[in-house]
Amino acid sequence: MQIYTYAHLQGVLGSCDVEGMATLLNILNKNSPFIIGAKTAATNATLIGNFCNIRNRSGPRFKSTGKIIMTAATIHLAKKENGKDLQDFQKVYNAIAKKLRDDKEYDDHTGYGPVLVRLSWHSSGTYDKRDNSGGSYGGTFRFKKEANDPLSKGLKNATDFLKPIFDEFPWISHGDLYTLGGVTSIQEMQGPKIPWRPGRVDTDESTTPDNGRLPEPYGDAHWVRNYYDRFGFNDQEVVALLGAHILGRTHLKNSGFDGPWDDDPDIFSNQFYANLLNEDWKFEKNDAGNMQYDSKKGFMMLPTDYALRQDPKYLTYVKKYANDQDAFFEDFKNVYVKLLENGITFEKSSPTYVFKTLKEQKEFKKS
Repeated sequence: MQIYTYAHLQGVLGSCDVEGMATLLNILNKNSPFIIGAKTAATNATLIGNFCNIRNRSGPRFKSTGKIIMTAATIHLAKKENGKDLQDFQKVYNAIAKKLRDDKEYDDHTGYGPVLVRLSWHSSGTYDKRDNSGGSYGGTFRFKKEANDPLSKGLKNATDFLKPIFDEFPWISHGDLYTLGGVTSIQEMQGPKIPWRPGRVDTDESTTPDNGRLPEPYGDAHWVRNYYDRFGFNDQEVVALLGAHILGRTHLKNSGFDGPWDDDPDIFSNQFYANLLNEDWKFEKNDAGNMQYDSKKGFMMLPTDYALRQDPKYLTYVKKYANDQDAFFEDFKNVYVKLLENGITFEKSSPTYVFKTLKEQKEFKKS
């Protein structure tokens, strides 16, 4: 087991006075079975909230008695794959992008892009801010417990798609591969550039979160707001994130819902919001017995999608994004990065990569 050092904590948390840092190190090294960068993950380490305030007797966790109040949490320190840089990860991006380009027949010629975005969402959407558990860090979607969550039906197609990529680049962690698959797909489907950071670490099966953390499609606006509070998302972030529903389609055999959100399911755009506002929606029972919103054009909306139109606060952002794709792209980019990185502590020096699309690389070679 590797012991915490001043360098580790300064790199992640910044400088603090020597005695305060020493106090934290002493507690962590005595009480935390935490292995930095090992394949066996961090589990329930003990933290001090805002430890730099210890010496000053300030901060929410320092009481008048002078005692340090401890809380249980999970630490997920990012550790980038050794010796790998932008060029290495661009190669992984390119391999995914070329496979997306060459395998266009999947799902009635929609291609694999939408299902890879869904995989990145579901592998990250188990996060819970209350104890910092779940999320993309450990790549635990590779285990049956998480992959067999009923709300993730159909995602075996995505993991099967990525298997030859992992075989070609066995040094990449599963969490990094699942999230990079989503980033690649969004960019190749004409979406915004997504800044991405590596450093997720394959953890063991015991760290797999329980089922039941993914969003149900039946809720109203109150349910949606309460659900996304678990991620720390505000109203604007929720509306921006759900705009990704422009991609792909629902399938009765997987989700119990049926139909696409638009007639261009492989193009990332702001059309989700325009359709939500402008279509004549009817609330109807589908062949699986579930209620969904259907339009004359053959589009559908989930009850949780339509809730964005019914809630005045959400509706403000729906109208904004329907009229301004640039604003949507910017806000989606930010909340999607937050989704992929929730629960992970990156060192201050951790690199952020922005990848070139296949089209950009081709145009660069011509110039």
